Amino acid sequence: MNILAGSIIILSVVLDQVSKLWAADVLKDGGSIKILGNFLRLTYAENKGAAFSILQDQRIFFLITTILMLMFLGYIYFKTKNISNLSKISIAMISGGAIGNFIDRLRLGYVVDFIDVRFGNLYNFPVFNIADSIIVCGTLLMVILILFNKFETSEGNES
Repeated sequence: MNILAGSIIILSVVLDQVSKLWAADVLKDGGSIKILGNFLRLTYAENKGAAFSILQDQRIFFLITTILMLMFLGYIYFKTKNISNLSKISIAMISGGAIGNFIDRLRLGYVVDFIDVRFGNLYNFPVFNIADSIIVCGTLLMVILILFNKFETSEGNES
């Protein structure tokens, strides 16, 4: 299971970083590529905050918070008795996405975002990236596992 989790982390980071390099190369000039009409576009953005661009210009705070969160997730992964395999996958997904955004903050001082979802004239969802998507999917998986009491196995058998 540790090999699978490590592979998920590496794949997450690679997909995220390659997609951001592509976005910076192709979209940074201010252009936008329509994928599904006006609903889904690829649009370059630099985010110096967190989700929804909150806490702008708090780079050191985010770097330290990410390190602490990764340490906490590592502790849960390796020290929680009877943790289920799906729980390990959720932790790997969250960690991989967090590392992808951490690399941007460390290297650039901001996170590159480029996935732009719009709901007509009603709502423009904040621009996000692959790492954000992986973090959200991993978090949703973890929440579901916790809600259905499947985060840990009951008898020491991993499920």
